[in-house]
Amino acid sequence: MTRKPVHLALYDTFADWETGHATAHLARAGYAVRTVTPAGERVTGIGGLRLLSDLALAELRPEDSALLILPGADRWDEGDDLAPFARTARAFLDAGVPVAAICGATAGLAREGLLDTRAHTSAAPFYPAATGYAGGDRYVEADAVTDGGLVTAGPTEPVAFAREIFRLLGVHDDTVNDAWYRLFHDSDPEAYAVYAEATAR
Repeated sequence: MTRKPVHLALYDTFADWETGHATAHLARAGYAVRTVTPAGERVTGIGGLRLLSDLALAELRPEDSALLILPGADRWDEGDDLAPFARTARAFLDAGVPVAAICGATAGLAREGLLDTRAHTSAAPFYPAATGYAGGDRYVEADAVTDGGLVTAGPTEPVAFAREIFRLLGVHDDTVNDAWYRLFHDSDPEAYAVYAEATAR
């Protein structure tokens, strides 16, 4: 089965640790992961990683994608430079294509109004509240939250973030997804056998 690629948004100061579980295991499951930067330029993450771009944001279309992943970055809180990514997230959701946002990207979506009517989480309730958004009553204290086509998580939950992405895309059945989470989040040795057997088929 041919799958549409997953698009990973990248911008200077992106948080390197937040999306690695998701992208690595999506690639293992047969998804191409393509990077999207503001203008197709090379960007540098918060840990100094320098990554190349597959395409510029203006070239990205929802109909060509299975999912848009938005990592956190210092720049989400330093002005409006990343607002075009939040507007692109709106276009994806309006087109019925899922979006996954973690850490600072949740604040970007809050500013865009995308969390006003959707259940969501973030680093802490006060973080999106600082944007002045109207969705405070939809905030959920959880490791990661999925509402329709939108996944949100805080910066300390990259494994739960990946779990919700896999669930949303149907990458694994519930038993395997649970085993994957217990293996990579809890280092549960019993989960390894379940996950390894399922992925070896």
